[in-house]
Amino acid sequence: MAAQTPMMAQWRRLKDEEPLALLLFRLGDFYELFAEDAERAAPILELVLTARDSIPMCGVPHHALDAYVGKLLERGLRVAIAEQMEDPSLARGLVQRAIIRVLTPGTVQEPDLLPAAVPSYCCAVWHPAPDGPWGLAVADASTGELAATELADAGALAAELDRLQPREVLVPPGLEIAAPGVRTPLPAARFDPEAVRAHFGEMPDGVAASALPAAGAILAYLADVQRERPRQFAELTPYAAERFLLLDPVAQRNLELTRRLADGAGAGTLLATLDHTLTAMGARRLRAWLLQPLTDPRGIGRRLDAVQELVERPLLLDGLRRGLHGVHDMERLVARVACERATPRELGALGRSLRALPGALAPLAACSAELLEAGVSAADPCTELAGRLAAALVDEPPPSAGERGIFRDGWDPALDEVRAAARDGRGWLAALETRERERTGIRTLKVGFNRVFGYFVEVGRSRAEDLPADYQRKQTLASAERFITPELKELEERILGAEERAGRIEQALFADLRREAARFGAALLRTARAVAELDALGSLAEAAARGRYVRPSVDMSLRLRVRGGRHPVLEQTLGRARFVPNDADLDGGGRRLLLITGPNMAGKSTYMRQLALIVVMAQMGGFVPAEEAQIGVVDRIFTRVGASDDLAGGRSTFMVEMAEVATLLRAATRRSLLLLDEVGRGTSTLDGLAIAWAVAEFVAARVRARALFATHFHELTSALPDAVNLHSAVAERDGQVTFLHRVLPGASDRSYGVHVARLAGLPEEVVARAEDLLGSLQAQGGLHLAMADAAPAREASPLPDAVRVLLDRLGACNPEHLSPLQALNLLFDLQAEASHLDGARRLSARDPVPGASGPSARDPVPGVRSPSAREPGQ
Repeated sequence: MAAQTPMMAQWRRLKDEEPLALLLFRLGDFYELFAEDAERAAPILELVLTARDSIPMCGVPHHALDAYVGKLLERGLRVAIAEQMEDPSLARGLVQRAIIRVLTPGTVQEPDLLPAAVPSYCCAVWHPAPDGPWGLAVADASTGELAATELADAGALAAELDRLQPREVLVPPGLEIAAPGVRTPLPAARFDPEAVRAHFGEMPDGVAASALPAAGAILAYLADVQRERPRQFAELTPYAAERFLLLDPVAQRNLELTRRLADGAGAGTLLATLDHTLTAMGARRLRAWLLQPLTDPRGIGRRLDAVQELVERPLLLDGLRRGLHGVHDMERLVARVACERATPRELGALGRSLRALPGALAPLAACSAELLEAGVSAADPCTELAGRLAAALVDEPPPSAGERGIFRDGWDPALDEVRAAARDGRGWLAALETRERERTGIRTLKVGFNRVFGYFVEVGRSRAEDLPADYQRKQTLASAERFITPELKELEERILGAEERAGRIEQALFADLRREAARFGAALLRTARAVAELDALGSLAEAAARGRYVRPSVDMSLRLRVRGGRHPVLEQTLGRARFVPNDADLDGGGRRLLLITGPNMAGKSTYMRQLALIVVMAQMGGFVPAEEAQIGVVDRIFTRVGASDDLAGGRSTFMVEMAEVATLLRAATRRSLLLLDEVGRGTSTLDGLAIAWAVAEFVAARVRARALFATHFHELTSALPDAVNLHSAVAERDGQVTFLHRVLPGASDRSYGVHVARLAGLPEEVVARAEDLLGSLQAQGGLHLAMADAAPAREASPLPDAVRVLLDRLGACNPEHLSPLQALNLLFDLQAEASHLDGARRLSARDPVPGASGPSARDPVPGVRSPSAREPGQ
């Protein structure tokens, strides 16, 4: 085996510092990956794998580093950057290198690696006792946000992690949790609350004891990956998850808050409808409000006051929005300034943002809403710093601190002096070229420069022998010769020396300027957050003005009353003239369960979703699409809407539906809002009816939450005494059905499924046959009676033999050799066969089927009062 070269020994030493990371090793103009790192990264980065001394390697250009690192982070990988710590041209022997930073999915700060309008969270979870609460800390290293909370149980933790959608979660050894993002195990000793005290100088007030170790783990982890104290975190903010309306991933998905169900796109969602922000930090704040609406009417009222003032004073709103056009993402800029990692271009953007702020804030000087006044007060334009940045930096600073041309002429006398020397030297070169042309008589002679050979005199090869004796050959090309003269050598030393000195001076000046900006860190962070809030409020006001929304009344009652409510997204898509508004009225008493019947495509699901969206909009502090709205605060929205399976988890559509219903029934409170759409449709008719009936009863009698329950089981309209019947109206004329998209009082007795099938494009022959069968079934009293009449010769009772077959099949199974998916499939097969046999038994005995032939034929259901048994006054 060949001896290891000094450079590869250096690489191995650095690799041992970060064994779990892919090490990007600076080598000239490239960052190289070696050995196992190269083999792992090459297919991800689509690079050709080569070799150096039989060691696999691949590399990326230094100027394209961020793009390649982004691809690795998207795969959840950890990346270490090993930089050259000295100028290779001045190094004696091996260039010194060191790991300057480590990038992980949850700790990225580089703007080019982050989505502008979405936070980038890293969370840490601590669970000190099996039966105790869970501690959770959440940080965004790109903005300096750090918060902590305590959660009662694993379910609450899972819901909060689902809301946050962290890119990385830090956990101690042995702690198994299901969480989004990459799970990074840390030694238990890293979960040290003293790290919080060490960072802030004292223990922050109000932070739960279980959350402090989690916060300590995040601070320690960020210190490790940043290779320095994470100075972007100026405070630790405690929060309580129960102070916000909980929207779990199912509700977020079904309500299409940030992603469309069909394709996952951001367009056509509630966020896209409301987002008229003008800054990236404002967009992130609006998104946070949308996914975490308030439950405190006073806090909601303060936001509504601000939105109302902006709506009622359009010139004020217009002035704010025009001023914000010049403001960059100050939150992320300030975090990079605090860590002293801001580039010249980023400091320039910060300076322009500060200079734009007075124009944005001036229109709000006469405002009266509390949040607007607070925003103006907190937003400090830092005029001293803004002036320094404007005076120091050129209009378009370079993207890297290692480049020249950062500072204006006149900023620093020493810099001006060496720049003048460099400029004079270039003038001397032009004069030298003219003199040498005259001295040699070669009109094509030219003076040039490249980074490898420095300055040179170039002539064609045919004239090389005609040059004076003081010309010394420097380089031979295919058609030219390059030379150096004593005078040119002297000028080269002057010019390059001046440019190198200018570069060193600029780097030192920039480091000073960046440190000066960092001293304003606390004021800059307050300003950034205040501007983000003003931008979000302005966005809600702009949406209200464009959509002609109204201010809702929000209180702690259980009333949900909306007059002329509209779906904010569909209204924008269809146009207000085409969208049909509807009323809704629920309370905690006799109108807590609305049972909605009617055909598909007639607006039941839209009606349910639009009420939920109006609640979300109201509690996030926005106006709502309605003529009038009273919103009794909702603590959680549950949705059982649509159909989806979970193939990877081995769950059918029906199983997914039942799991969602189970979660809803266990976790809902009286203050929750439930949307249940066609519960029970994924199984047999009788099973589905029974499940829907039982769920509706449980919601009305036990949960007592406000609920909208859409169904095609029309038997329920007369079976649930606590339900208020509504229906999607249709108009029939000459055999044609028109959906009116109006939800009106009373029950529907038809679903118009065959008509919808015709609209969907089923062959006319199929539709005609369906109409004939439907007529026959209706005339004969239902499916089971019609099938019995059509097959009178069926055996009276196939049960004994069939039961033996089922028992033999069950006995032949070995549960220890079945996977969970195989066991689930077997269970469904046996259930289906048993249901078939039970149906056959019913047909043979001609037992009346509950719900098949109207109320008079319905068997009593244990524990359920039939309509005829209602007490007076019900």
